[in-house]
Amino acid sequence: MNKSNYKVTLELVLRQCVFIILNIYAISKLLGGQFYMKGKIPDEIANTTLGEASGFSLAWTFMGHSYFYILFVGVFQLLGAWFLLWNKTKLTGVLILLPIMVNIIIFDIIFLDVYPALANAIIVLLMLFLILFFNREIVKEIVIKLTNFQSKTSVPIKKRLITFGITILFIVLIFSFDSLIEYWLGASTEKIIE
Repeated sequence: MNKSNYKVTLELVLRQCVFIILNIYAISKLLGGQFYMKGKIPDEIANTTLGEASGFSLAWTFMGHSYFYILFVGVFQLLGAWFLLWNKTKLTGVLILLPIMVNIIIFDIIFLDVYPALANAIIVLLMLFLILFFNREIVKEIVIKLTNFQSKTSVPIKKRLITFGITILFIVLIFSFDSLIEYWLGASTEKIIE
């Protein structure tokens, strides 16, 4: 086997490992095996006051409060993992999974004291970065195409100022509309602060 074949084989192994690990976690989420869901909170957790609850109990209960959130994370973990199986969609899979894994790692560091889960998430994140590294030429081309905004003509300062002014006006209008909607729906600063 030459060097190129080793790289291809290693990348395939990484993609399949991430696929298996994230399918296990995602299916566990979707079937209610992760988080304390409404009606399924263990008695010792349900009878604990907020002040006495551990970070793990608070976080696990909070995450389980919304099945839609669990569904969102689980489905996107599955989607990203399945995209890793095909060469044409592998980078899309990595793009979907990177923010999910970073969020999981930050969440685990801040709230949970379950270090095997944190280690597992970090390993998955490192495997995703290795997949990007093995495809660095393609990633480099994509980044260059997305960030190459060379203008063939110089825009006069007056036109730039007008564009800037219109942008500021739209920002003010959007925030005003948002505030008006919040007012109509009854959202108040007291509710937010409490």
